[in-house]
Amino acid sequence: MVHRPVPARLPVPVGLGRLLVLTTVFVCAACGLVYELELVALASYLIGDSVTQASVVLSVMVFAMGVGSLLAKRLRGRAALGFAAVEAVLAVTGGLSAMALYACFAWYGQARLALVGFSLVIGVLIGAEVPLLMTLIQRIRRQDAGCAVADLFAADYVGALVGGLAFPFLLLPVLGQLTGALLTGAVNAVAGGALVLWLFRGDLSARARWALLAANGLVLVVLAVCSALTGPFERAARQAVYGVDVRVAVQTKVQEVVLTGGGRSGRPLSLFLDGRLRVGGDELRYHEALVQPAMAGPHRRVLVLGGGDGLAAREVLRHADVASVTVVELDPAVLRLAATDTELAALNRRAYRDPRVRVVAADAFDWLREARGGATGPYDVVISDLPDPGLTPSTKLYSQEFYGLVARALAPGGRMAVHGGDPDARPHAFWTVDATIRSVGLRTAPYRVPALPAPRSERRGWGIVLASRPPVGLPAGVGSPLRPAPEEAGLLPSTLMHPRYAR
Repeated sequence: MVHRPVPARLPVPVGLGRLLVLTTVFVCAACGLVYELELVALASYLIGDSVTQASVVLSVMVFAMGVGSLLAKRLRGRAALGFAAVEAVLAVTGGLSAMALYACFAWYGQARLALVGFSLVIGVLIGAEVPLLMTLIQRIRRQDAGCAVADLFAADYVGALVGGLAFPFLLLPVLGQLTGALLTGAVNAVAGGALVLWLFRGDLSARARWALLAANGLVLVVLAVCSALTGPFERAARQAVYGVDVRVAVQTKVQEVVLTGGGRSGRPLSLFLDGRLRVGGDELRYHEALVQPAMAGPHRRVLVLGGGDGLAAREVLRHADVASVTVVELDPAVLRLAATDTELAALNRRAYRDPRVRVVAADAFDWLREARGGATGPYDVVISDLPDPGLTPSTKLYSQEFYGLVARALAPGGRMAVHGGDPDARPHAFWTVDATIRSVGLRTAPYRVPALPAPRSERRGWGIVLASRPPVGLPAGVGSPLRPAPEEAGLLPSTLMHPRYAR
């Protein structure tokens, strides 16, 4: 005999009751997608390689949602109480997930296990929602299962759309990762608790109602307290990561920008972008080795791609016969910091005050592709001072298509210098850079520059590729010429459709 749920005695008309359930589905779906996107975004910031992090989060959560759907079968007999409990646990877990991930990264230096754990738990809880809501909506009015599923999924998908758009355009830029997640948890708790405590209160005993009310109140108090403490928590976590002498810390539309040291701290000035050191105690060694070999030939017009800190431009401006320098940097906040911060401006010798320097806040790939009126060349020298290859946001800036655009902007006989990462730590990535540059018709002279001994440097050295259409030689005393090992010879170029830096 097939069990059919008995319609509930509702405090509102049946139509309004169904609308309230579907509205709750909408809200819960929006919150669930926000948790998912928040995990992906924070993992990308803290760990890097956004493709890998998105794959881990999505695959684990989808698997866990299936597990949650199966587990929810055990709660169908007490669907109202089960749904309220699931939403309370989901609210506190999802709301605190960003803070917990950041704490693991800051104090333990490892966030991967926490990422997988939160993805699993949140996925199980999200997966349990729909079966329970399906039971509840049938409690209001019996109907064909197909129609009920269609209604639930329609509300679920629309809610996911709203949550997916709210995260990047509202929550992240206005509230930030931590407060955005906490607010989402609070909304989740209110939506789940209110539906059950009002619409399905007749399904609960007096004791269950009070317990549920106390549990949801506790969840809201915890989320509110954590929200009030986000400022001190961020400062403490930032000091755990960067030290006590953090001078500037700002989350821009592009990345997290942190400036430490300098002044009376006794530590060298250091610039971190999304947690990765871009300017450290041996920056002079790096920037001289990157810029000066390319400047050995003609250099009246120079293009710097990246390098918003102004330090590559500083090295270019050492040459009095340079007529113009164009710096194309994605993040305008880095450009402002390099021009206005006393310590950083002193380090770059106030390069942005030089009338020969023109600054463009744009994506280098898009700017090279779209610039008109001769803005893209010809340039005698192109300096590519970009983040390491292999980071997902940088993939297109190390592609065959990108170097084809750069080659088009080079003057006949012009030179290009490309930062290619650490050839010791990631030889495959470095030699893929070399192969990709050669694939657009340029000759290359790869070389390595050793870093200063630790603790002044966090890496062993830098690999740089000097390139030109005619054969190009490395000036004496600049670095150590490199040759690929047999397993790195003959690598294929990296393209937009087939990036090859992941190994």
